[in-house]
Amino acid sequence: MVETRLGHWYTGISPDPVRRFTEHQSGGPKAAKALKGKGPLTMIYQVPVGDRSQASRAEHWVKSLTRQQKQALVAGRLALPDY
Repeated sequence: MVETRLGHWYTGISPDPVRRFTEHQSGGPKAAKALKGKGPLTMIYQVPVGDRSQASRAEHWVKSLTRQQKQALVAGRLALPDY
């Protein structure tokens, strides 16, 4: 999960989170449209998840959470389900 300078949170998946974060941070053609012009960005949460299918299910679950639940996840008070 990435936080923008405006305090908005973005959730995505990538086999290489560091590379993907750098792409988002640069604002180049591979950056997510939702993040362009919203930097500086901060990586606030990342967790390794099995394969791409499991990562997609985990991403869907995270995106379904409320802001308070996402805050609990980032703070370690809520655990990501096993996928």
